[in-house]
Amino acid sequence: MISGSGVGPVGGGPAFTAEGLAVVLREACEVAGLDARGAELLRIGSNAVYRLASLPVIVRIAREPADLVDVERVVGVARWLEVDDFPAVRVPSTVAQPFVVRGQVVTFWESVQEREEYATVGELADLLRRLHWLEEPESLCLPCFDPLAKLARSLDGLDAVPGDDRSFLEERAARLAKDYGRLDFVLAAGVVHGDANIGNVLRHRDGHAVLIDLDGFVLAPREWDLILTAIYYDRYGWHTEAEYAEFVHRYGFDVMNWPGYETLADLRELMMVAWVGHQVGTSERAAAEFARRVRSLRTGEGRDSWSAF
Repeated sequence: MISGSGVGPVGGGPAFTAEGLAVVLREACEVAGLDARGAELLRIGSNAVYRLASLPVIVRIAREPADLVDVERVVGVARWLEVDDFPAVRVPSTVAQPFVVRGQVVTFWESVQEREEYATVGELADLLRRLHWLEEPESLCLPCFDPLAKLARSLDGLDAVPGDDRSFLEERAARLAKDYGRLDFVLAAGVVHGDANIGNVLRHRDGHAVLIDLDGFVLAPREWDLILTAIYYDRYGWHTEAEYAEFVHRYGFDVMNWPGYETLADLRELMMVAWVGHQVGTSERAAAEFARRVRSLRTGEGRDSWSAF
């Protein structure tokens, strides 16, 4: 059963594996009038992401069937950004979406280019500065972001990690919740990307930089969109000093000079650790990385050995 408007059940879908999702991909493409033959599976995470061989189109299949309302909002965000001529990934205007296929929520996106080529940290700053000037239409009904609630949900799902590690993370979250409640944000709250980092800004085939992964668009303090670039430089060494200086110069604010930086950094970091924790039951690489990150949180050392995940 396939639907673009709520007809058909959400839930009870196939296994979220390459084998289980093959029929979902094929049936969704058939209804959209696209050819699924030769499609390349790029990754499986929160979404299964495919690149079609026949057209410059990306197909995303959401892991959680209950995400239909959220996915409808993401499509709405993409259409709003296109109307405002903001550089972001686009949804094809010829395809009504999202679809529900065998209980899975499916969307189609224009491919930015044939290979993944990241833009620069400076271009990310430019995009965020421009994004933070936008005023979202009320019709989008963007939610107000509650990072503590999101973290609590993530920690609740850590069934495959050792019990003492889970207890340690929960205790750390409880302490951070108190500190977060005392923060005095200095940037105006408004629309944010929600997961702003170099991995979500790609080079378009025509040369300009575009934001991708619009799932996290919410209303929140703008500091939230700056924190990942800061800790990628400050804690993990994934950006150079020069790159971070360029980011600060082009955005116009250094979140590391804000008194709440360490608390927000600790909170965002804990969410990163929990995210990897959800993969430990199915990936030896994730299990090793999770153990490395928890050890760093316990000792305060070794963050420069973390791998991007």
